[in-house]
Amino acid sequence: MEDQARSSCEQATSCLSANLAEEPLSPKILASLRSLVVTPSTPDPTISSIFETLSRSLQLSRDPIVLHYTLKLLSDLAFHRPSLSQPVSDSVRSHSLLSSESTRLAVESLDVLASISDRAGSSVELDDRSFVSLCFCPSVSVRAWLLRNAERFHIGPHVLVTLFFGFTKDPYPYVRKIALDGLVGLSKTGVIEDSGMIQGCYSRAVHLLQDMEDCVRSAAVRTVSAWGLMLIASNPERKLYWSDDLFVKLCSMGRDMSMEVRVEAFDSLGKIENVSEDVLLQTLSKRVLGITKEMGSLGQCPAEEFEISASSVAGVFVHGLEDEFFEVRKSACHSLRTLTMMSAEFSGKVLNLLMDVLNDDSVVVRLEALQTMLHMTTHGLLKVQGTHMHMFLGTLMDSSTSIRSASRKILKLVKLSSMESFRLSVGGLIENLERHPQDEPEIFCVMFHMGRNHGKFVVSIINEMSEEIEPTSEGKLDFDRERVAALLVLAISAPLSQKQNAFGIPPRIFSYAVTLLGRISVALTDVVDQDALLAYLFQSSRSTGFSASDFNFEANNTVETLFQKQKGASNILQSWATTEALEVASPLVRSQLGVHNELMKSMNLILEKVKDIWLLMQSGFAKEVLGSLRSFKEEVATFNSESVGSVGVVAFTMQYLRIMKQLAKVWEHFLPARNPRSSGMGGLDVILGKLDMRLRELRSRFTGFSLEQEVQILELILLTCIFRLCKVDICCHLATLEKLSATMSRVESILILGSFEPSNFVSEVGQLLCRIGSSSSGVSCNPFLFKDLVQYFSHKQFVFCGRLDHIVAELVFPNNDSENPLRFVPCLPVGIPCEIVLHNVSSENKLWLRMTMDDESTQFVFLDLNLFGGSEEVRNFTYVAPFYRTPNAASFTLRICIGMECLFEDFLSSKRYGGPKRELTYLCQERKVHLSMMNLCRVDRFSSRNHFQRNKTEELVAAVAKSIDSFAESGKNVL
Repeated sequence: MEDQARSSCEQATSCLSANLAEEPLSPKILASLRSLVVTPSTPDPTISSIFETLSRSLQLSRDPIVLHYTLKLLSDLAFHRPSLSQPVSDSVRSHSLLSSESTRLAVESLDVLASISDRAGSSVELDDRSFVSLCFCPSVSVRAWLLRNAERFHIGPHVLVTLFFGFTKDPYPYVRKIALDGLVGLSKTGVIEDSGMIQGCYSRAVHLLQDMEDCVRSAAVRTVSAWGLMLIASNPERKLYWSDDLFVKLCSMGRDMSMEVRVEAFDSLGKIENVSEDVLLQTLSKRVLGITKEMGSLGQCPAEEFEISASSVAGVFVHGLEDEFFEVRKSACHSLRTLTMMSAEFSGKVLNLLMDVLNDDSVVVRLEALQTMLHMTTHGLLKVQGTHMHMFLGTLMDSSTSIRSASRKILKLVKLSSMESFRLSVGGLIENLERHPQDEPEIFCVMFHMGRNHGKFVVSIINEMSEEIEPTSEGKLDFDRERVAALLVLAISAPLSQKQNAFGIPPRIFSYAVTLLGRISVALTDVVDQDALLAYLFQSSRSTGFSASDFNFEANNTVETLFQKQKGASNILQSWATTEALEVASPLVRSQLGVHNELMKSMNLILEKVKDIWLLMQSGFAKEVLGSLRSFKEEVATFNSESVGSVGVVAFTMQYLRIMKQLAKVWEHFLPARNPRSSGMGGLDVILGKLDMRLRELRSRFTGFSLEQEVQILELILLTCIFRLCKVDICCHLATLEKLSATMSRVESILILGSFEPSNFVSEVGQLLCRIGSSSSGVSCNPFLFKDLVQYFSHKQFVFCGRLDHIVAELVFPNNDSENPLRFVPCLPVGIPCEIVLHNVSSENKLWLRMTMDDESTQFVFLDLNLFGGSEEVRNFTYVAPFYRTPNAASFTLRICIGMECLFEDFLSSKRYGGPKRELTYLCQERKVHLSMMNLCRVDRFSSRNHFQRNKTEELVAAVAKSIDSFAESGKNVL
């Protein structure tokens, strides 16, 4: 095959050489040359010949069209053949296009040089005079390109300031916008220090806030903010004056007609670090306040100008938080973080507004409001009143995991002033735990920290609810109940409060807490390990009264220090862990300690081996890696997963190994020195599709991940998107880019909630997305930018630290096979009796029955879980699924399975009318149902024909009626 391709290339080259000898280059010939340039199998001598031909064309041709295509082809040549980048650059530099009368050709030449330099990490040097001369050409597109790419050429900053300043008056709005963006870029360099020049640029940007075009006003807001902050920094003696002036100017754009302008205005308001308190308070009142008239800065303005300024500021944040677009409301919430630091009175009034925002329709806005409140809590500015508690605690019942997590993080840090507020908070957390058991680790952690911060309140609560914790009169322990478990965690934290000793907590409470040792230790992994926690509970359960001083602690020591010292008490640990503890503990404790962690340790050991073969994968030893993964899967298959809590761990490990297998196959395609195997590998698109499906299943079908574990999974999804974007011929570029951006947003929100730093890979992906979002020069289409990101990815071992629940379904069709088919009447509905068992499916999940016929036509039936009983752990029910598309055939087969919508998918699917709106992940294997048409043709030889027809007709009517009755209720679930 390679010889045949080489022969074809040689024939094409000789043909082209003959044509070139007879006639000059034409667009048709250049198109033929391009097919050779982009073909990887084209021999090097042919490429060299093409390069010489194109270089000669630059020197000899005067046709602008030919020169345009020649430059484009040279750019493609440098892109596909990096070894020719420098010769191409030298050839373009040597010809006279840069000094020709055609500015368009000059700019195209610069574009080729700049693209080559970008890939090499260098820059193109161009003298200031030539650049300025090109900028004043009559072509709008040329002016726009030069201003937008000015930073790629070493042009002096003062020359650029003059150019950008002048072109802010260009008659074309797009050029004005680019000029303003250029001024913003210059403000970040810090080169311009002249106060007069800074004020001039600031004034020009303020003037353009009234421009007729939305894009210009949006750019003007960014420019006013950037140069206004420079003006504040360069005038320390008038810092407050210019801060207030900038604040007022930006507030005036908070009610602009354009949503993008309003978002930019509120984003910029959050960057100002010093504003008069009176001005701040005015933003929260739509009525002009009397005290505003005494403002020191605005008081220097004439009366007319003062009225305009005051009306611009009045109620701007009230309007922003009530805006019709969620982007504006989100931006307004975010900008309040910095401003609340300036005034306690302002922060108190802002809290009232934020409490209303917690009822917003948008999850993004609610989360942003909670993040602002968390920022206030961190700096001691959140003073929660009794009137706020019910509205705030309502977020603990939110359907969004991120909202609930953000609310709990606030409760973890906030100082509650009253017993009633504390009681409501504890009740809200317990209700959160009862409705969403998957949140248990984080809720236990919040309970523990709240107990440390409010020791006195804890003792009072435990005394009130002690009857719920104690065993029943029959001696039954009820510690598995969510409410009792939460109270036990709260109780054991009280002795660690700096203001409370343990005399109010009975020692037996600590022995009760030992029954939950595994669950509590998982929740407190950031504070203590399991051995230290066990020692603490043991010693506390044996003491009749103690305080923090009994552990040789000073009053200002943290709980981390306590557990670290307890960890060193080896004599306590040994006695407890070997004999005495097991004698004192209940059978429930012995059972839990006996089976706990053994299987997780084995799975962690296997995952550690997966991490060890990562270097082999990167080096291209795919065969060896796949062999190792195969042996790991066989090892996992030997483990018994029937014990409680182990099913999810084993299933997750198996799925993780499948993902690593697909990742190894993908990685081989991106190695420069090796070719992917031609057999058994499949096309790259097929492998990436399998990898996407496996990752979607991993993220959808397992619950109980910590934030850090979720980030690890999301990093694999980011890597898969990067692999897709690395391909030049990708056909779904925009969809993949949107998925990459959505996944990155989820990662960023988790990093905000968590207390860990992003990896280098995540940081680089975020920076590239920022460049793509702010660029209009085709950055998003360059596969080399994405290919560079792959080297930043580093595989981290996935470590089990708690229980994972596996979402799975069982589907059975009783008494149905090819010998005993269900009966149906053509073109009439038929009911399919199903026996369904669901494991770990919550009421938030949306389940569908997918029913596919022989001809691949599909019908979806929605399973409304509210209609069936059972708990979230196990739901067992019988359901008659209606199928409406019965064919006019003697028999047919249905393939049925249960799918679950991936609720984390942000993009809705429109390919299935009336079915699921998002992609499905399937919870069981596809099952076959056999159906056969009712036979009306067999006649009883002893019955008359009329009697037969009458009986069969009655039988048919009865059968149809019974079938319709059987799924009358369930039919409404078909969409």
